[in-house]
Amino acid sequence: MSPDPMRPPPLDVDVLVVGAGISGIDAACRLATERPELTWAVLEAREATGGTWDLFRYPGIRSDSDMYTLGFPFRPWRGRRSIAPASEILEYVRATADEYGVTERTHLGQRVTRLAWSSDEERWTVTARRSDGEVLEHRARFVHLATGYYAYDAGHVVEFPGRESFGGEVVHPQHWPEGMPVAGRRFVVVGSGATAITLVPALVEQGAAHVTMLQRSPSYVAALPGADRVADVARRVLPARAAHHLVRGKNVALATASYQALRRWPTAGRKVLRKRLQERLPAGYDVDTHFSPRYDPWDQRVCVAPDGDLLDVLSGERAEVVTSTVDAFVPEGVRTGDGRVLPADVVVTATGLRLELAGGAELVVDGEVVDVPSCHVYKGCMLSEVPNLFLAVGYTNASWTLRADLTARWMCQLLGHLEDRGRTVAVPRWDGSGGEDRPLLDLTSGYVRRGAHLLPRQGSRRPWRVVQSYAYDVATTRWGRLDDGVLETR
Repeated sequence: MSPDPMRPPPLDVDVLVVGAGISGIDAACRLATERPELTWAVLEAREATGGTWDLFRYPGIRSDSDMYTLGFPFRPWRGRRSIAPASEILEYVRATADEYGVTERTHLGQRVTRLAWSSDEERWTVTARRSDGEVLEHRARFVHLATGYYAYDAGHVVEFPGRESFGGEVVHPQHWPEGMPVAGRRFVVVGSGATAITLVPALVEQGAAHVTMLQRSPSYVAALPGADRVADVARRVLPARAAHHLVRGKNVALATASYQALRRWPTAGRKVLRKRLQERLPAGYDVDTHFSPRYDPWDQRVCVAPDGDLLDVLSGERAEVVTSTVDAFVPEGVRTGDGRVLPADVVVTATGLRLELAGGAELVVDGEVVDVPSCHVYKGCMLSEVPNLFLAVGYTNASWTLRADLTARWMCQLLGHLEDRGRTVAVPRWDGSGGEDRPLLDLTSGYVRRGAHLLPRQGSRRPWRVVQSYAYDVATTRWGRLDDGVLETR
């Protein structure tokens, strides 16, 4: 029987990248430019590239980091806005994939369900299920997991009492209904993270009659310019690439300095953040109740309000923040813990993400299922005792792409190192010298605490410590030793 020409054949490549979001496309671009002698391909579970920026469709969806650091260092961001809407980011990411030949090597609609390593063959067998139910088994010498750390199929859902009695709609931002009307409707947004802080002003701008952000506890909010004035000047006087690197360096330095200052002097940082909010909000606004968290800055991410858009709408009559708990859903809306009823036509449960590594795929080494939560992360980009596997883990205090790109470059460097020495396998060996175990993500956010047990761990000593420092990671990934006594190569 001749093969079906409509059925895609299994792949057999040097490197298989799993995930066609911003980190997967970054890794593929690096392979194309730095290891052109290798064969590679990209698998994507969904029917479209772009990852987060294609998945989320709620009003106002945008970056919460500046595009000069969230964007690719090898392809300048030319957008006018530094804090950019998802549509512009998606266009930029896909154009980059087209330009570097990634799109033509990307295979859509293939969800990876199992990754099995054979030491005898020195190969990964990557099982992928197509959307039509067909199962393919690809082979690769190396695998790069660019799948992020949250589940794409569903967010975290809280089962609030009385939900079935509510007479309106309940939606989760991760599954925003296409074309859902906004104008003239009343919204209650449950949550206080970056998604809620994005949604509130966007819903007001689209004509919502009233929007209430109902939060159990407040988050830190910083009003930052949506456009970068330095970038505007630099682009007028410098070539695009030089301007991009100048602004990128400036933003990395400012973000690092701000983070370090807030962590070192949290009391002073609280006062500064509070004062800036007071200056933007109406006189007498209860900042202490609604914008003064119990935790220190950067125990959880500081949320960005571009040009202070959230603060502006709270100065009007169509938006408010209520700090309380959800007692129950009632037919006309949501009843809070203090007995107040918030009327709503739509309740948005911005209750967070659900953590998941490798898109939920099973990981197997020589027939033994890997207990991923018992693994340790080496240099922020490999798992202990797992050969020839890389993973992208972004920063919690800076743009995701900063570390994702360093990981991709380090991967390419290691592949060249192995080739030069006639070696084919690299595996980090954990011997306990990495110190005490710590959670991989150093945040106290609810979604991180809920799913921390699903993720691998870090140590307290290098190279097992996941350092939240771009400058340190640049030094160790670009100039650090590969034969460090921890990474075994053969």
